[in-house]
Amino acid sequence: MTLTTPAPPAPAPGAARPEAGRLVEQFELGLDAPICLTWELTYACNLACVHCLSSSGRRDPRELTTGECKQLIETFERMQVFYVNIGGGEPTVRPDFWELLDHAVEHHVGVKFSTNGFRITAERARRLAATPYVDVQVSLDGATAEVNDRVRGRGTYDAALRALAHLRDAGMEDVKVSVVCTRENVSQLDRFKQIADDHGARLRLTRLRPSGRGADVWSELHPTAEQQRVIYDWLVAHGEGVLTGDSFFHLSAFGEALPGLNLCGAGRVVCLVDPVGDVYACPFAIHDRFRAGNVRGDGGFEGVWRDSELFLDLRTPQTGGACTRCSAYDACRGGCMAAKFFTGLPLDGPDPECVRGNAAEALEVVGSRPAPSGDHSHPGPVRHAPVPLTLSPTRTRPPSACDQDPLAPARTLG
Repeated sequence: MTLTTPAPPAPAPGAARPEAGRLVEQFELGLDAPICLTWELTYACNLACVHCLSSSGRRDPRELTTGECKQLIETFERMQVFYVNIGGGEPTVRPDFWELLDHAVEHHVGVKFSTNGFRITAERARRLAATPYVDVQVSLDGATAEVNDRVRGRGTYDAALRALAHLRDAGMEDVKVSVVCTRENVSQLDRFKQIADDHGARLRLTRLRPSGRGADVWSELHPTAEQQRVIYDWLVAHGEGVLTGDSFFHLSAFGEALPGLNLCGAGRVVCLVDPVGDVYACPFAIHDRFRAGNVRGDGGFEGVWRDSELFLDLRTPQTGGACTRCSAYDACRGGCMAAKFFTGLPLDGPDPECVRGNAAEALEVVGSRPAPSGDHSHPGPVRHAPVPLTLSPTRTRPPSACDQDPLAPARTLG
């Protein structure tokens, strides 16, 4: 059994595919199928991380059924999607998670799933190690319990390291230690690398986005300008040894481009499917503004990817706005769409963490910021609650279908 490869690029209607040129120029016009996509399998979660980009906690009663999930996997196979990033919530709390994992492997769809580690027992680690085309990412946001548990919750540091040890001892290959860079952990980058090395894993660094509950804590947790430089220099020094998922292409304005595509791939090479089947342009932009359709509609996921008005618009040549006048534009491409949107900046403006400081003035005059389209947070206490931070919510929680979930969190999550 072999993994399929992505379908060749196909230009969006009205857009001329360049016959030659950089890969970024080819990808800007979109592909017949996403190279990879993120699939939030459920909003249910046994944690309440303060920076959760999907505001996860409670299961949505409308989430896709097991049968619908299997049909979607078969669509991915037909479209030759290379692999799927499965997340949540915590995907392993779905009773059919292991069944769906096996179905994906049987249908030649590679799976990378993210987990907080609580349910990765020694037995399950052995099962994963024996399953081909499956990668595991264990989330860890502090190289010490003190830093990690302030963001992710009491006991989460120990749970993550325990899961990593189980996976290492089972012989699981290519495990990832997934870290969201925050103001509190940038000084721990070397220690994160050591933890990964000690467990036979690779370190994966990602950017803190002001999405979901992350919008409430972004101003206090996102790395300072000085720390952005630290992250850049550290990534340059460690080269291909550390994965980033193209999280930091905005830092390329410092000089040498970082490894990776260095392009916002939203609606072009990536997208997100949420637990109820809504398709969004970007995993970090779960908002009505970026919803392209639903897999339950006519044409299914394939129809949304190829024909949605939003995706076709994203695949047309973008102006880049004022950023095109900056000498660093070819390196940073204007930065992250989601980060701009959720901080109230225009999409054709500079990234809020622009290393040239071009967003500073605009951020000072921003009025109201867009709220996420839904909030699935736990309404009451959580067993593994974060150690209280000196942070206060800045938004009123919008109503959610999760409020009508007939299954209480304790019964849903076990």
